[in-house]
Amino acid sequence: MSNTFELKMNVNGRDQIFDVHPHDRLSDVLRREGYFGVKVGCYTGDCGTCTVLFNNEPIVCCMMLAGQAQGASVLTIEGLSQGPKLHPIQEAFLDVGAVQCGFCIPGMMLSAKALIDENPDPTEDDAREALSANLCRCTGYERPVKAILNAAKQMKEGK
Repeated sequence: MSNTFELKMNVNGRDQIFDVHPHDRLSDVLRREGYFGVKVGCYTGDCGTCTVLFNNEPIVCCMMLAGQAQGASVLTIEGLSQGPKLHPIQEAFLDVGAVQCGFCIPGMMLSAKALIDENPDPTEDDAREALSANLCRCTGYERPVKAILNAAKQMKEGK
């Protein structure tokens, strides 16, 4: 008798089936399956580097058992762009120089997407609140906040 089970979920728009152990964390399963944009910095839910969109909500997936994702939809940074074309949020982060070392950036971008999807016209305070669960030692948050506001504007204008 195997101590694994099949986890069925949609990752980045594709239905997937993974063999997982009952104690596997979602972050570890995603990384094991090649979604390396999911970083793990703490395993305590404090840093936000493992942020994904789980049924369109930002979560730290290092705190979730993989089995809890049964039937869920998960978006990682790898699924944010459409083929070779970057998502407007990715473009905005690059345009304003918000990408430094890159460790926290995937989580920041997915937090930004969740914010803009919910509120297409966010304020600076909204952007700062959206990033409050993402720790960064490089950027100082000014440029990521600017990137979020620029991306929201571009998306609203349909560019």
